[in-house]
Amino acid sequence: MDNLMTMVNGWLQNPDPLRILFIVLAGSAILALGLGISSVLLATTDPLRRRLADSGPEKRADGRLLLMIQTIAGPVAAWVLPTTEVERSRVSKQLTYAGFRQPDALQAFYAIKVALMLVIPALVLVALQWFPAVSTAKVFGYLSLGVGFGLIAPSSVLERLMERRLRTLRQGFPDALDLLVVCVESGLGLSMAIQRVADEIGVSHPELARELALVNAEIRAGVDRTLALRNLADRTGLNDIRGLVSLLVQTMRFGTSVGDALRVYSEEFRDRRMQKAEEEAATIATKLIFPLVLCLFPSFFVVAIGPAVLRLITVFSQLPGGT
Repeated sequence: MDNLMTMVNGWLQNPDPLRILFIVLAGSAILALGLGISSVLLATTDPLRRRLADSGPEKRADGRLLLMIQTIAGPVAAWVLPTTEVERSRVSKQLTYAGFRQPDALQAFYAIKVALMLVIPALVLVALQWFPAVSTAKVFGYLSLGVGFGLIAPSSVLERLMERRLRTLRQGFPDALDLLVVCVESGLGLSMAIQRVADEIGVSHPELARELALVNAEIRAGVDRTLALRNLADRTGLNDIRGLVSLLVQTMRFGTSVGDALRVYSEEFRDRRMQKAEEEAATIATKLIFPLVLCLFPSFFVVAIGPAVLRLITVFSQLPGGT
């Protein structure tokens, strides 16, 4: 270990080995890129490989891509790639809720993680060439921070995107529900009502409009209406939409009126919104305590007691022996 530390310190003090290492890494990266491009071109131009790739029901690029990422990452893959199907399913749901519904979204997410965990420490090593006075302990600390940032940053960004999209869908759902009730009560069928609502809210709430339009497109393509509605609940992840879908599925199963069911659900949803607003309003008094104590009360004390304090200082300064 001491020999390794001595060697690393010698590299940091002498930039020549670092230049050689950088040239070797750059050459290796260019060689790997050339091999990857050549293999892709060979696979796309070879008719035998194309037919083998397209034949059979097991045409899945996700497993192959994850295996390739695991091979490239090496020991880093154990900290990045999912080890169980439950973890993969959880991340896939998060990507779906965030709006990434491409087939290779999961693989691209983990590829970005691996790339950041490998690229950021390399950039740190290159940047430390201009700081030769940095100690070895700090170098390892910066490298650890770079690896941690590459591991945590994609998940944090994904959670922010998911929360923002869910908030956008939640804001547009009440308007869409009211329009759906009006369209169904005016005589439109459920599919036409969903399409009309998607057209009407396309400007104000484009995310929800696309989801509703996708439901109607699935129904037109031959997907069962119940399955299309359940796909809507799975894609959005909102409890409000999931409750609406459950209501519509039960209504279609038992043959009751869709308009009456939507009207009842709209009234209950409006009551829940009002109760939630009242609950948030009741917590305002508690939330205002800290701003009042920290911001308003000090200024109030200065205005109310400040003149009296100044007058007392003046009076005591005029007394015999005062300063």
